[in-house]
Amino acid sequence: MSAVNRAAVEAVLRQYTDPYLNQDPVSAGCVRAIEVQGDQVTVQLELGYAAGLFKRGWAQMLQMAIEGLDGVRSATVDIQCVIAAHKAQAQIPGLANVKNVIAVASGKGGVGKSTTAANLALALAREGARVGILDADIYGPSQGVMFGIAEGTRPKVKDQKWFVPIESLGVEVMSMAFLTDDNTPMVWRGPMVSGALLQLVTQTAWGDLDYLVIDMPPGTGDIQLTLAQKVPVAGSVIVTTPQDLALLDARKGVEMFRKVNIPVLGVVENMAVHICSNCGHAEHLFGEGGGEKLASQYGVELLASLPLSMSIREQADGGKPTVAAEPDGQIAMVYQELARHVGARIVLQEAAAPAMPTITVSDD
Repeated sequence: MSAVNRAAVEAVLRQYTDPYLNQDPVSAGCVRAIEVQGDQVTVQLELGYAAGLFKRGWAQMLQMAIEGLDGVRSATVDIQCVIAAHKAQAQIPGLANVKNVIAVASGKGGVGKSTTAANLALALAREGARVGILDADIYGPSQGVMFGIAEGTRPKVKDQKWFVPIESLGVEVMSMAFLTDDNTPMVWRGPMVSGALLQLVTQTAWGDLDYLVIDMPPGTGDIQLTLAQKVPVAGSVIVTTPQDLALLDARKGVEMFRKVNIPVLGVVENMAVHICSNCGHAEHLFGEGGGEKLASQYGVELLASLPLSMSIREQADGGKPTVAAEPDGQIAMVYQELARHVGARIVLQEAAAPAMPTITVSDD
């Protein structure tokens, strides 16, 4: 029986690629410790994204691989998820108690952006992260309904200064809908809307959050610019349908985030295909492959492709989005994949950022 050493264990780990970081654990810098005691091996890994539902299977796969080494009788692989605060736009101070801000945006309305934001927040929470969601759609807030928060619910006020977010389904929720009458339209000009958004973001007493998901209004106007200039956004997710008109506006959304130096983490394609509930026939009602083309055009990832499904709509309208209503269902699993990819892309964006040059001043 040959002796086992750290190099042999690392060689085994390098043969397996983390599907979200697209690197092996060693190259990705996930290895925190490798201990070899005779024929027993203990490995400690640390993931920088929320992966509570993934890490157990990942650990078992790596454990079996290590136990296949000659000279290893048993192996233990422990994986922890430790989410750090990542870089946002330069010279913008961070939010108190919030590590990472994710903007979910679309170029036009009606593409399922709010539904995506709600399910993304729930999926991140289900992966073990501490999550909040801010409904920044001042004119048409919907997150209160989606999270089953009763009409007329008002947030508590702390120290006469802070709004206390309302917790529902394990997520902290804040929305302009909690401060106004649901039947009263917000007839506000741009500066008033921007001011209201900043108050919601900065005067909400968020808990210690790993991720704050912001459900953006459609378009590329005042609110989007205010967010880019005043809120430290780690990355954005663009939501579209395969329809040519939706893709045209989604491109504008991608370009806007690029101009304000907010990384685009990827694209989510909604309503990609409709499956007839009677005969099972699949039909691409809004076109085919649009999300993939958009992602390819801008060199970003197609994070998820979701069907046109009545259940997604019914569950969101009923105050319990798909991830909460059918957590083990096929569609919920797509949202879980989306959550892990979004978290991992934030980690990768920072790793890919160019290092700033060091400037030195001498007396010569």
